[in-house]
Amino acid sequence: MSTQSKNSRRNFIRKLGGTVAVAASMPAALASAAPQHFYILKRRSTVAANDRVNIAGIGMGIMGFGDVDTALLLPGTELLAIADCYKGHLTKAKEKYGDQVKTTMNYQEILDNPEVDAVIIATPDHWHNRISIEAMKKGKAVYCEKPMVQHIDEGYEVIKVQKETNKPFQVGSQWASSIVMQKGKELYEQGAIGKLNFVEVFTDRFDALGAWEYSIPPDASPETCDWEMFQGNATNMPFDATRFFRWRNYRDYGTGMAGDLFVHLFTRLHTITSSLGPNRVYATGGLRYWDDGRDVADVMLALVDYPKSEHHPAFNMSMRVNFVDGSGGGDKARLVGDEGEMVLGGNDITIKKKKLSKAPGYGGWDTFNTFPEKTQKAFVEQYDKKYGNLPVEMQEPGEQVFQAPEGYDMRLDHFADWLKVIREGGKTIEGPEFGLRACGPALAANNSLYDKKVVHWDPVAMKIVDEPSANSGKNNKDKEQSGK
Repeated sequence: MSTQSKNSRRNFIRKLGGTVAVAASMPAALASAAPQHFYILKRRSTVAANDRVNIAGIGMGIMGFGDVDTALLLPGTELLAIADCYKGHLTKAKEKYGDQVKTTMNYQEILDNPEVDAVIIATPDHWHNRISIEAMKKGKAVYCEKPMVQHIDEGYEVIKVQKETNKPFQVGSQWASSIVMQKGKELYEQGAIGKLNFVEVFTDRFDALGAWEYSIPPDASPETCDWEMFQGNATNMPFDATRFFRWRNYRDYGTGMAGDLFVHLFTRLHTITSSLGPNRVYATGGLRYWDDGRDVADVMLALVDYPKSEHHPAFNMSMRVNFVDGSGGGDKARLVGDEGEMVLGGNDITIKKKKLSKAPGYGGWDTFNTFPEKTQKAFVEQYDKKYGNLPVEMQEPGEQVFQAPEGYDMRLDHFADWLKVIREGGKTIEGPEFGLRACGPALAANNSLYDKKVVHWDPVAMKIVDEPSANSGKNNKDKEQSGK
């Protein structure tokens, strides 16, 4: 029996704990426009720093600086070193964190430093698996930005090495730690929306920076950029500043929309439903506007089938990312069941209840109006006999909103989880298995897009079952570009 079926609507109503109802104390003007029930979610308890954790950042682009900044907000963390392939980022790190921070263009120096306890890996995607594995083998805990790997088969070695070394490993899709997503999981398991049948998720943008047209520094050159280190085994082409600073636009180094954004969408869904993943993926899309030399799509859609499991029924999902959304862009996810829907915002969840009556009704847009008068009367008598004595059903709250506290940042919770495991042991909330179950179907969507075919995914074995080579990503244009 599924987890969902074990919980009744009665449990859902009874188990609205962990929240603070604020509707009664809201200002009158706000309360009049508020949903029927409004709750502020409780923050997680502050994690005490029992001992210092020395961290280092490897890859200091937008995410690298953001991740280091977040980690340093937590007590007991100290930044010892930074590695990056652009000298300007190293200078910026000194300006931002102080001259005491060691900087290098060779990440191996950080891994060889015995004073470093943990590393934050925010490099281009094609370096994720290699540096993660080397770091764990050198005794470092790892926080690796999503996607965990560039190609599916690289994930198996990351999982293997993490098990062998037992080093704390956290994938950087912070939604897994969000109190909003955790509340969504609780509500889902309590049967808040009934039996799940459909999920719709999208992330749309409408600006150049959102489409990865990042700024390129005027001093970018082979003298300021370690192009050979950046390239790794990806290609042998000469220095290209655009590729260096806008690497997400190229399949040699990145994973396109699926690896960057589909992973977040899968993470949210899997956190709430405890799903192991889908079994079939079909994606389509293309380059519709940002024709700037990139070889990835700027519009991508996917249809994803989930099989029945112990945690959820079979259901379908539609996914979309559009970098040319003339409506202005936006982000939304909703889980639809047979008794309501769960709408996920960035820092809130709305439960909208709507239950089908056991009596189907008649009239309106219905064949009843085409019956002769005598037949209509007979139909009404028959209908009333069958449905007239149904008991009155209890009316549940029509709409409920669960809101994160003002200023809440899920990234802090995600790093706090990682640091707690470093200090106390245990498992991170988003370890390598979870990471591959989120990025694997996303990378399978890339295969589907590039090969123009349905891809079959084994959610238990975490692999594409169509053809063995598909897991390495060495299909079509990726044939010689595994990133290893």
